[in-house]
Amino acid sequence: MGKLALGFRVINPPMIGFVTQISRLTSLIGGFMLATLISLTCFSVAGRVLNSFLHSELVQNIAPDLASFLIEAGIGPIMGDYELLEAGMAGVIFAFMPLCQLQAGHAIVAIFTDKMPTSFQSVLMFIIEIIFALTLILVAWQLGNGLSDKYRSHETTALLELPIWYGYAAALIMAYVAGFVAICRVYYEGIALLSGQPNRLSKEQEQA
Repeated sequence: MGKLALGFRVINPPMIGFVTQISRLTSLIGGFMLATLISLTCFSVAGRVLNSFLHSELVQNIAPDLASFLIEAGIGPIMGDYELLEAGMAGVIFAFMPLCQLQAGHAIVAIFTDKMPTSFQSVLMFIIEIIFALTLILVAWQLGNGLSDKYRSHETTALLELPIWYGYAAALIMAYVAGFVAICRVYYEGIALLSGQPNRLSKEQEQA
């Protein structure tokens, strides 16, 4: 067991760094996508409100020419904003999954398990990590099936005529990363269970 644990210690640091970096990268991408979608929504809502104001009786009576000019210039809601938001949010949600999985950030209820022996908690955590990994792999698999179906059907959105599979592709890439991180969590939890040492991956996140 000592040699086995020594081998684990040798390969732990590089893998931990890679898993941490890729998880943070996807979260940064998700944050950028989310900020973009928020800005898109705000601009679209502001344009819709301003467009309604320009069509109001007050503005039409005071400055009809100016109102008509601004309306013709494109003042109004962004066309296809709902379609872009719907397609982008799936990718945003899955973009944060790797970091959440890496840091074990899922909501838990530990009313009874906290009072259990440490050995029992370690086994339980290992089982939970396996369930998470299998679930994320299943989700990625089903997203892949959905992507394949949408790609073959050439289905597009109503207004912008964007291929539906774009949204599936964005979500699928992030789901693959989340599945990979979940497998790594199982690996390191298994190491912790066999060696009797704390989970190096969790410990590294606590120190970060």
